[in-house]
Amino acid sequence: MTKIKDFSKGIKKEDVLEFLLDNIIWLIGCFFYALAINIFNVPNRIAQGGFSGLAIVVNYLTKLPVGAVNFALNIPLFILAWFFVGKRFVFRSLWVTAMLSVIIDVMAKYSKPFEYTKDPLLAAIFGGACCGVGVALVLNRGATTGGTDILGRLLRLIAPHISYGRVIMAADITVVAIAAIVFRNVESAMYAAIVIFVSSKAIDFILYGFNKSKMLMVITDKAAEISQTLTAQSPRGISIVPVTGAYTGEEKKMLICVLHGNEVSRVLKTIKRIDPHTFTIITEANEIIGKGFRASYNE
Repeated sequence: MTKIKDFSKGIKKEDVLEFLLDNIIWLIGCFFYALAINIFNVPNRIAQGGFSGLAIVVNYLTKLPVGAVNFALNIPLFILAWFFVGKRFVFRSLWVTAMLSVIIDVMAKYSKPFEYTKDPLLAAIFGGACCGVGVALVLNRGATTGGTDILGRLLRLIAPHISYGRVIMAADITVVAIAAIVFRNVESAMYAAIVIFVSSKAIDFILYGFNKSKMLMVITDKAAEISQTLTAQSPRGISIVPVTGAYTGEEKKMLICVLHGNEVSRVLKTIKRIDPHTFTIITEANEIIGKGFRASYNE
C-alpha cells in the first residue's frame, strides 16, 4: 500500500494532462488517416504509399482487413526502431499504430455509404489532405503512424535538415509502383502520386507553417543598445558578431536573433526606433533546436 502511495505521489498533474492531450490528438490524427483510407483511397484503388498503402494492396488481393495487415507489416520496423530510436518512442508509436489499425478496421464496417468514387481526382486530393493532417498531428505529439513515418524519423537522426514530407514521399515511390502492377492500372499510380504530394505538403505545412520562425540579421552601429532593449522585452537570445564592410572597410556589429513569426513585427519596430539606419536581413528558419523552441530533434 505504501508503494502505491509513493508511486502516486511521483505522478505530476502536468504529466497526466500531457498524456491525455497526447492521446486525444493521436486519436484525431488516426481518425483523419482512417477517413482517407476508407472513404477515398480504398474505394478508388489508390495505394497512397507507406505500409498502409501496402496493406491496401494486400486487402485487394486477399480481402484481409487493411488495419490488421498494416499493423503486422509494421512489426519489423518497430524492432529496428527499438535499437536505434529508443523505447519511449517505440512504445508511443506502437500504441498509435495499434490505435490507427483498429480505427481503420472499425470505420471500414460503417463507411460504405460514405465512400466517394465519383471523381478519383477529387478523392486523391482530399484523401491526401486527410492523410497529411493525420500524420502531422501524430508526429507533432512525438509519435508516428508506423511505416515510412518511422523510416523518416530514423533518417532524420542522420540528416535532421530533411523534412518528414520529403522523406515519406521518396520512400513511397516503391509502394506506388507495386500498387500499379497489382491493380494493373497506371492511372491508379498517378492518383497515388497526387495523394503523396498533397499529403507531404499538408505535413510540412502543419509541422512548420503554423509556427514559422524567422532569423533576423541586423547590421547596426547601436548593437549594444538594441540587444539590451530586446533582451529586456523578449525571452529570445541575441548574438553579436563583428562585421566589416568589404567596400567601405567600416567596422560594425551584426545582431543575430531567431524569433517566432508573430514576434517579428514588434521586434523590427523596436530596432527601427533605436537605429533607423540599420541594414536588416530576414530569412525563414524552418526548424530550430534549443531553448525557447524545440528541445531536440526527436521531440
